[in-house]
Amino acid sequence: MATPLVVDVRRVVSPITTTEPIEPTFQGSRVAAVLVAVADGEHGAEVLLTRRSMLVGSHKGQVSFPGGRIDEGERVVDAAVREAHEEVGLDRELPEPFGELSHVFTDVSNSYIVPVVAAVVSPLPLQPTSTEVTRAFWVPLTAFASPGVHRVEWWTRGGRSHEMHFYDVADENVWGLTATIITELLALLTPTPHAG
Repeated sequence: MATPLVVDVRRVVSPITTTEPIEPTFQGSRVAAVLVAVADGEHGAEVLLTRRSMLVGSHKGQVSFPGGRIDEGERVVDAAVREAHEEVGLDRELPEPFGELSHVFTDVSNSYIVPVVAAVVSPLPLQPTSTEVTRAFWVPLTAFASPGVHRVEWWTRGGRSHEMHFYDVADENVWGLTATIITELLALLTPTPHAG
């Protein structure tokens, strides 16, 4: 995988289509947004990640993108930016939202999640500003594509088997929804050979 830059991410990510408040489509579920912040660093495009504290209701101790539940009447983009500000102090004026990745339903937290992709000028040093987060850090996308970093396991839940992705980067184990989003982004950035 060649070293991608934010301009490359812009080129492959679908534009934002979720501009209005959305209603959950699964009974009892709530809509949430995560901010996939990308910035050009020393080794190409980097993404902002956090480690969740043990005080949160779900996904305790897991690596995640900044994000959370959408307030009533709030737009998805605004929620993603707000959550990043609340969790790691990212100035609300800095992210430039430009795209979104596939929406995901997770039955673990009964959430319908919209990943919003936004450009940030540089990988700013950020610190947790909420008890929900214990670490904020940037990881180059190339690190996720390095040999030996990624593995796939098959998990069974509710009688159905599904792929579970894992990445060992930055002294962290990234898995679950966060790994699913990263896997989609890497797939978009990796050219597929044409038959011929």
